[in-house]
Amino acid sequence: MTKPVGLILAGGLARRLGGGDKGLIEIGGRPILARLIERLGPQCAALFLNANGDASRFARFGLSVIADEREEFAGPLAGVLAGMEHAASHFPSTCDLLSVPADTPFIPNDLAARLIEARADAGARIAVAASAGRAHHAVALWPVSLAGDLRQALADGERRVSGFIARYENVAAQWPTTPYDPFFNVNRPEDLAEAEALAREADVLFQ
Repeated sequence: MTKPVGLILAGGLARRLGGGDKGLIEIGGRPILARLIERLGPQCAALFLNANGDASRFARFGLSVIADEREEFAGPLAGVLAGMEHAASHFPSTCDLLSVPADTPFIPNDLAARLIEARADAGARIAVAASAGRAHHAVALWPVSLAGDLRQALADGERRVSGFIARYENVAAQWPTTPYDPFFNVNRPEDLAEAEALAREADVLFQ
């Protein structure tokens, strides 16, 4: 199995958390980004970060940082496009991009393998992670060959990740939500306390 190139989407504005970088928030004494790198890194041929602004704020994590090409905030699809084009130019032997948002500290360690399997079984172009009957469209396995289509879709005004995915044959791979939902994301201030409790359980199980 060829490993995909991994992309952590950290280009969001975190408005509901008062701004800043959600990936730098500490959960259980560790930044979310550190948790993501630990879980996602072994699943990928290479791992890099999509973020805008001063890249030096992420220097301690040792990842290459790529910015959105579009100056206006175009959402996660712009980050996926940047990731596809970076992967195509720097990792030409790898044909897939695995994207994960920077606010998901408990990503499963079988994410890449199960998305690859689900896509192959369904004969689909894109595979999306799902839990509790809900698709998490930013957690997806994409062929980098869709970069041209995505560039055009963004130019035409498409901003919804789900909207772009719906243009192609796609499949959702389901994960259980016990003992915890692996796609829990820190999106609001009230999520922080829950994330701390989940981290204690997840850290024991992940060892």
